[in-house]
Amino acid sequence: METGIVQGRAEPASDRRAGMDLHTIETVVRPKKRSELPNWADGDACLGGGTWLFSQPQVGTRRLVDLAALEWTPHAIDAHGLTLAATCTIAQLDRLELPSGWNAAPLVGQCCRALLGSFKIWNVATVGGNICLALPAGPMIALATALDATCTIWSRDGAERTVSILDFVLAPQRNALAPGEILRSLSMPAAALARRTAFRRVSLSPNGRSGALLIGTRGADGAFALTVTASVKRPLRLAFEGLPGRAELVRALDDAVPEALYHDDVHGRPDWRRHMTRHFAEEIRGSLDAAPSPGAAS
Repeated sequence: METGIVQGRAEPASDRRAGMDLHTIETVVRPKKRSELPNWADGDACLGGGTWLFSQPQVGTRRLVDLAALEWTPHAIDAHGLTLAATCTIAQLDRLELPSGWNAAPLVGQCCRALLGSFKIWNVATVGGNICLALPAGPMIALATALDATCTIWSRDGAERTVSILDFVLAPQRNALAPGEILRSLSMPAAALARRTAFRRVSLSPNGRSGALLIGTRGADGAFALTVTASVKRPLRLAFEGLPGRAELVRALDDAVPEALYHDDVHGRPDWRRHMTRHFAEEIRGSLDAAPSPGAAS
């Protein structure tokens, strides 16, 4: 398990049973402020919603650090854009009403629904947990990448640093957190939220994990960007000054995604993922080539 991972969360740990008990746990720490975060030790894990943490044995875990006790405000909207606390749940994000001028607003609901689960899961799973787990199919990773998100990272000693989402998610179940660091929040600029978007997703079964999830964005200046997730081991974002032609887009994809970068697991073979990535890229290109309409999103 990746040290420092924020797992999703909403209620106190004592009130949750997300699938199984963790019999190796000796201590649960509930810090009320940053200075109360414990010194990190082997066997520690940060607890959010626990939708992954409680889904399978964690034989090396001895202590849980319950981040919900910090009681962060789930989200904030201002002139600069949207800020999401790492502990903001999927349900809280889905219910959020965004300003009418933010054309990308429908993308939020599309990405929330890509996290397939019951209302119980939605009410405990968090944005930060989905991102820190760093699974290729993580829809919050796709949302954050498409909207140019910046991650704010906290340390117990008061130190703080920021990294882009592309530098935060490194590989399946590997992120940029050092031991003892936690993901505090994600910031998405208003300029990114004002862009038109196009969303495409596929899985091998109706309720399966995403095998490819692509998002296109286009600004008022004509700039085009393509976010590629789920089909690849880490998120990618291809940027163009204008809308590329079909051949240019395919060349850019081939240059950015070598064969070894396509993900391979029970949710899809690399050759199928590559095919769907190219197919969706062209569909998105065509969708954003059309003249914009008020509040348009595909």
